[in-house]
Amino acid sequence: MKFFPTRAWPAVDRMRIPSIAPLVIAASFVSLAIASGLIAPAMAQAPAAASTPEVYTIDVAHSGVRFEVRHLFSPTPGRFKDFQGTLHYDPQNPAQSRISLTIQTASIDTDNEKRDGHLRTADFLDAEKYPTIVFESDRMEPGEKEGLFHVHGNLTIRGVTRPVTMDVEMLGFGDIPGMGRRGGFIARTTIDRTQFGVVWNRALDQGGALLGNEIKIECPIEVILQEPEPAK
Repeated sequence: MKFFPTRAWPAVDRMRIPSIAPLVIAASFVSLAIASGLIAPAMAQAPAAASTPEVYTIDVAHSGVRFEVRHLFSPTPGRFKDFQGTLHYDPQNPAQSRISLTIQTASIDTDNEKRDGHLRTADFLDAEKYPTIVFESDRMEPGEKEGLFHVHGNLTIRGVTRPVTMDVEMLGFGDIPGMGRRGGFIARTTIDRTQFGVVWNRALDQGGALLGNEIKIECPIEVILQEPEPAK
């Protein structure tokens, strides 16, 4: 029996030929993570383009800032006649919308000149020292039903700023021929006037107080879209 001589093979330099096993394992983990949704493919990681909010201003002729407070046994209504505001409305994500409202304190009107004069004094709103009442929203969240939002923000009266939540009912938006794009909503909230430094009252002989501390506020608002200025 004849044996062939064993062939000598050249030595392999393990330092020059790296093992591909770690690469295969890493690729397998990445594929599994993408398939399970733990990470997204590179193209899906690009952030979506943010929508540009529409800017509306309040149509004062078709809006109102109303309130009522208890006097003895029944609610007495009032309003502010001079106010302005802006709505930054995001139709793709209404919860990202923002609203601001500025009221001229001296424009208070309860249909009684003597009473209105008293309300403008330091006993109540001190209109000379604090000429404006301001609300600025900082966030919105969807309410319990479609079209309802809870608008959180800060209300400033007599220089005192407190957090307030307004329940806002969106009534709709649309293009009106000859009137531009418009929208409407109603905002409602209730505040305690004493938390804003409006504390004047009078005790009654039979017990109780002349005025209630709770103020109910309702603002039916119509807004008009402001067209962006053309690029120069």
